[in-house]
Amino acid sequence: MRTADGTTTARVLTFDGLVDGREHLAIGLGDRAAPVVPATAEPPLVRLHSECLTGDVLGSRRCDCGPQLAEAVTRIEQAGGYLLYLRQEGRGIGLYAKLDAYVLQDSGLDTYDANVALGFGADQRDYTVAAQMLTALGVDRVALLGNNPAKGDQLAALGIDVAERVPTGVHLNEANARYLAAKADRGGHTLDLGSGGRQRRREAQRMHVVAEGLATSRSGAIGSPHDSQRP
Repeated sequence: MRTADGTTTARVLTFDGLVDGREHLAIGLGDRAAPVVPATAEPPLVRLHSECLTGDVLGSRRCDCGPQLAEAVTRIEQAGGYLLYLRQEGRGIGLYAKLDAYVLQDSGLDTYDANVALGFGADQRDYTVAAQMLTALGVDRVALLGNNPAKGDQLAALGIDVAERVPTGVHLNEANARYLAAKADRGGHTLDLGSGGRQRRREAQRMHVVAEGLATSRSGAIGSPHDSQRP
């Protein structure tokens, strides 16, 4: 398959028997796009990319998913490796729920608190399928492209040797600054957001404290012993 730039050739691989039953893809790039993978002592460059229709397809600027995907394709094509495109929209909550979370984010919640407010976990992604896919590809050692330490930690716990963690660029803009600040502060992503980003991190921390206070207040009101006595 040729990608949109007209020069990059990719090999798309599908899988049977993945633990969650979803249709995840491995995209071989560079030397891994060939029908026969060359023997090499170097681990392939691998990115676990969670599906984001709004960012990857529609080009939304409120996240960094689209630019990260484009960067990953370019860098993996140069180095040789795999892009694992994982069906984990909204950090595992699904597309419709993610769009509902956007409404809550526009009301002031950060990306994690919005998921929790909808009754989901802050991040529901499980990378067992990624480890299964790599094992099926004969890959047990990787250079992992990304800024989310949880991905490497989970892969390592699942038996994949993460030989190197390779950061992506920081795709910061005015629309996604608060989102990236929350990822750095709440999700532990290794992002250098500069002075403007640090201000956004402080704002994200303040909004998280406010959200926790509101949740506690609502819980107290619901459990109040006076509720049953009100006319």
